Amino acid sequence: MGRTLPSITQSLSEEQAAFNRFRRALRRSDQLALDELFVAARQHMAAAAYAANLLPMETFLLAMLLEEHKEIIRLRDRLEALQNQVGDG
Repeated sequence: MGRTLPSITQSLSEEQAAFNRFRRALRRSDQLALDELFVAARQHMAAAAYAANLLPMETFLLAMLLEEHKEIIRLRDRLEALQNQVGDG
């Protein structure tokens, strides 16, 4: 019988735990930002499970990056809408 791989949820928890010393060395505001990035990664657990990547941290980083990019797009759209309001006013 072959060895079983940890679930993607277990992998993320292990990766997050591996960053605990790094996290503790950060300023409080940076700790909160790092925590939010791991929350963002959790939003894509189903997709990460399908990736079946040998290096799950790469998948988690991509999920974090995806959430950050979506926020940039949202803010860019909002800025454009505000600029259009000012231009029309």
